[in-house]
Amino acid sequence: MDYTFETARKTKSSGVKSIAACLLLGGAFMGVSACVPLLLTAATVTVLDVSQDRRTAGTYLDDNKLEIRLRNDIAQDQSLTGINASVTAFNGIVLLTGEANSDVQRQRVSQLAETYKTSGEVRNVVNELKLAGKTNISSRINDTWITAKVKARLLKAKNLPASTVKVVTEHGKVYLLGQVTAIEAEAAVAAIHGIGGVTHIVKVFEYIE
Repeated sequence: MDYTFETARKTKSSGVKSIAACLLLGGAFMGVSACVPLLLTAATVTVLDVSQDRRTAGTYLDDNKLEIRLRNDIAQDQSLTGINASVTAFNGIVLLTGEANSDVQRQRVSQLAETYKTSGEVRNVVNELKLAGKTNISSRINDTWITAKVKARLLKAKNLPASTVKVVTEHGKVYLLGQVTAIEAEAAVAAIHGIGGVTHIVKVFEYIE
């Protein structure tokens, strides 16, 4: 099964043509401490990430703030008790993963994300929440291990600046986000194929020239 997601709105970033999420069969929020040394460490990491990211520094920070705000919205919504939702934002595209107890909860999370469209903070929402109970620790450890293996493969991939790709794994399904060329997107998928435990590869890429 293939799933393609398109948006009519194009980003203002130079060279960006369209946004697509293609499903191919195959395969924590860290709080800010008041301690100055930890703040300096976090700032250093942020600078290094931005320097290797094709988003502007402002967009990078806006995405991080959006993730925090939306996670708080989900946590404070009483209708979402028992849900396990993960939020990933990249250049205004919000990816929702994890587990919901009902389709009502699943749709409610989408609605919360959609409210940020009016302010321009969100351009599109990709809802990949699964109707299921919370995953156990073994499953989460496995997803973490898969993410590590995927990142290692991407670092070795040809025709691909690995630092431009963000990786999220849920239930063995690998989501790839980033601003990439069509050639880079295919290089990323080719690098990941064959990794043990990967059940699907989902491209949530923004394509650039």
